[in-house]
Amino acid sequence: MTYFRSMSPAANSQRRTAWRQFRKNPSALVGLCLILAALLFAILAYWLAPDYSPHANRMIIELNGKPPGHRQWFLAIQKEEPAEKANAWRRTLDGERDGWTYTPITAWQQQGDSLRFDQYLDEQVTERKSIRYDASRYRIVEVRYWLGTDKYGRDILSRLLIGTRVSLSVGIIAVLISLLIGITLGSVAGYFGGGTDAWVTWFINVVWSIPTLLLVFGITLALGKGFWQVFIAVGLTLWVNVARTIRGQVLSIREMEYIEAARALGYSHMRIIIRHILPNVMGPVMVLAASNFASAIVMEAGLSFLGVGVQSPQASWGLMIKENYNFIITSRPMLALVPGFAIMLLVLAFHLVGSGLRDALDVRGH
Repeated sequence: MTYFRSMSPAANSQRRTAWRQFRKNPSALVGLCLILAALLFAILAYWLAPDYSPHANRMIIELNGKPPGHRQWFLAIQKEEPAEKANAWRRTLDGERDGWTYTPITAWQQQGDSLRFDQYLDEQVTERKSIRYDASRYRIVEVRYWLGTDKYGRDILSRLLIGTRVSLSVGIIAVLISLLIGITLGSVAGYFGGGTDAWVTWFINVVWSIPTLLLVFGITLALGKGFWQVFIAVGLTLWVNVARTIRGQVLSIREMEYIEAARALGYSHMRIIIRHILPNVMGPVMVLAASNFASAIVMEAGLSFLGVGVQSPQASWGLMIKENYNFIITSRPMLALVPGFAIMLLVLAFHLVGSGLRDALDVRGH
C-alpha cells in the first residue's frame, strides 16, 4: 500500500508541471479564454439578450432581414393577460414570457388623449392609425438590432447568445457519452486481451468503417428529431477514437510492475483498471475530449442546418444559418455569416486548447 500512496505526490507534481507548460502557450490560453467567455454567455444568455423571451422568439415579420445596427421605434401594447414575472432562477434557465405586443412605427404624435402614428409595414410603406392613448397600457420604445434580424424579424444577437447553450450542451453531453463508451470498451479490451480484445476491436473497426455523417443520420432517424436526440446521436459516433486510444494505452501499461504488484495483492480487475490504469492514461483522453468537443459542435450545426437536428423555435447556430443563408447572395450576407463565425471561433478555441494540452502533457499520436 505504501508504494501506491507514494505515487500521489509525483502525480500532483506532473499536473503542476503540465499546467505551467500550458500557461506558456499563448494560443492555448486564447482558446481557453474564448471557451470561458462562451460558457459565461451561455449561463447569462437570457440576462444579456435584448430579447429575453423563451428561445428569443419575438417575431416581428415586418422587420425581416434588417441589417446589423438597425434602429426601430415600436408602439408597445400590454397584452390582456399580463405575463407572470419570472424569478431569477427561472429567467436564467428559460427566459421570461413577454407581456407586450410590439408594433413597428416610423412617426407618432400625441394629441390630448389620442395617439396618431405611422405603422411600418414594409420599405417605404406605412399606414396612418390613431388610438386612444392610455399610459398604463401603451408606451413608445426604441430597439437597436446590433446584428440585425432574421427572416422572421427576430433579433439575431439574442438568438446567437442563446444558441451558445446548444453548442456547449451538445459538446458536453456528446463528449461524456463518447468517454463513457470509449473508456469502458477500450480499457476492457486492452486489459483482458485475447478473445475479449478481438471482439471489441472487431466492433470498433465495424463502427469506424461507417461514414460518420451517415451514422449520425441513422441514429437521428431512429431516435427522432429533437433537442436531446441530436446530443445522443452525436455522442454515439465519437467514441471510436477514444476506445482505440485507451486500448493502446492500456496494452502498454498492463504489463508494468505496479500493475503486477496490484494483481499480487489480490485487487479486483475493476479496482486495478479504475484506480491504477485509467489515471495514467487520462492525458491522451483529455486531448481527444477537446477534439471531440469541437467535432460535436460542427456535427450539431450540420444536422440543424439539414433540418434533422435542433428544431425551431429553439435557437441553434446551424439552424440560424439555414434560416438566413438566402441573404448571402443579397446585400446582407452578415445575417448568415455571423453564426458561422461563432461556430468557427468556438471550434478553433477547442482545437487550440487540445493542441496546448497535447504539448503540455507531451502526448504522442497513437
